[in-house]
Amino acid sequence: MNAVVAAQPARTAPWVDYQTDPSRYRHWKLRFEGPVATLAADFDENGGLAPGYKLKLNSYDLGVDIELNDAIQRIRFEHPEVRTVVITSAKEKVFCSGANIFMLGVSSHAWKVNFCKFTNETRNGLEDSSTHSGLKFLAAVNGACAGGGYELALACDEIILVDDRSSAVSLPEVPLLGVLPGTGGLTRVTDKRKVRHDRADIFCTSVEGVRGAKAKDWRLVDDIAKPAVFAQKVQERALELAALSDRPATGRGALLTPLNRSVEADALRYGHVTVQIERAKRTATFTIHGPQGAQPQDTGAIEALGAAWYPLALARELEDAILCMRTNELDVGTWLIKTQGDAAAMLAVDATLLANQGHWLVRETIGLLRRTFSRLDVASRSLFALIEPGSCFAGSLLELALACDRSYHLALPDDEAQAPRITVGEANFSLYPMVTGQSRLGRRFYDEAPTMSAVRAATGQALDADAAFALGLVTSNPDDIDWADEVRIAVEERVSMSPDALTGLEANLRFNGPENMFTRVFGRLTAWQNWIFQRPNAVGERGALKVYGKGDKALFNWDRV
Repeated sequence: MNAVVAAQPARTAPWVDYQTDPSRYRHWKLRFEGPVATLAADFDENGGLAPGYKLKLNSYDLGVDIELNDAIQRIRFEHPEVRTVVITSAKEKVFCSGANIFMLGVSSHAWKVNFCKFTNETRNGLEDSSTHSGLKFLAAVNGACAGGGYELALACDEIILVDDRSSAVSLPEVPLLGVLPGTGGLTRVTDKRKVRHDRADIFCTSVEGVRGAKAKDWRLVDDIAKPAVFAQKVQERALELAALSDRPATGRGALLTPLNRSVEADALRYGHVTVQIERAKRTATFTIHGPQGAQPQDTGAIEALGAAWYPLALARELEDAILCMRTNELDVGTWLIKTQGDAAAMLAVDATLLANQGHWLVRETIGLLRRTFSRLDVASRSLFALIEPGSCFAGSLLELALACDRSYHLALPDDEAQAPRITVGEANFSLYPMVTGQSRLGRRFYDEAPTMSAVRAATGQALDADAAFALGLVTSNPDDIDWADEVRIAVEERVSMSPDALTGLEANLRFNGPENMFTRVFGRLTAWQNWIFQRPNAVGERGALKVYGKGDKALFNWDRV
């Protein structure tokens, strides 16, 4: 069970917990009917995560999306029979009016950015599941659908809009709020739905939006239906989408039991993950433990273990640790990544993942690991891997080092037995592509054939510091005489630099490969929304976000920058 220590004197803001379950939902109603699950938005006006605003008209804050993320995870793992998820509203005449404007108006810049990042990851996760797991998503837009509400619909495979002469889809952020859609709306309208750019320009500068046949003609929705036949059309299309999926009609779901987690003033502790915070140094050390004991190799035994199966348990714990640290520890800007355990045991687990990746539960577990590693890629934190004696950077756990900005590998030329080693596995080439579609090895070496061939030739070999350095797999290979000083100086230098500049630097350097819709969504969020969210036209005393709902007109500085 969740064990949260009540006294947390070192923290100055309320603790945001990403763990929940359907019995505690305040905003979503979840029901199941054969291969179709329905998620109905019924946001509790008084259920905001922080005081100072009400979630009227199905407007959402971070707490709403925490529940949405949890619901999707439970559909993925606990209900293998589900092939289509219908996202709709339980309120009359409103689907979702988007992010709560008053919440944005009273939130810090960091809160707004973290909120947008998490909602982006949740929506990208819908598309990831559709692509890799056969779980399809259908937005049944049965009322007004604006801003982030339309962005949620855009993340679905298809959108059906009720044709009732009033319900419309819209992205009104520019004319109403002086900001941009924060969860990929502009990018998906063009890149995914291929709306003609002049029509997109009209759409994204219009407050009232587009409804009915025009919305379909402009490709803003896939279909429309009169109110009398709307439910029937949604059900028919949901079943048609379900027929395209290969998720099993029967299967033993993996119950996502509460994490075994302890939250302390300066640490997070789980079964396989520990995070130790050193506030004076503004660093956190993540230690990820490899598998222990006998691990199942057949799918029947894996299903019997369910959420206790090591890769699934690890993915859930690591995801929670990343999210908690990103939101709750803003001053801790450098994360040191360590591992401990038996490399052979980790590679054996990888062999099971590879051999059974067509099985629904194994596939979903790989998907959760893939999305969790991707949360590291977009973390606005400096990431350094430290490869020390007892490390287990092998196969799937090597992805952690490959995700880091730098990796330091201790060389012990006089102690061969204790010398730490890393091992490249087949999983590093195929199981965990980044959002660019590249493996992290491919990203590291620009998919250049000679280097990739050399690394592939070393697959399965336990590489000491010198061998890993020669292949380009680590940044530095100091010996035991220089190790402590080199690592200390590198960390101290990093911590002393501007966090704003580092966030921009890291985001640029980590995504050096092919561009696609997902990289553009995050790239534009970082470059545009971060800038616009801080401009006086948005957040000044007379900025659009500040005066919204007060009856005052925004006062803009008309200089183009």
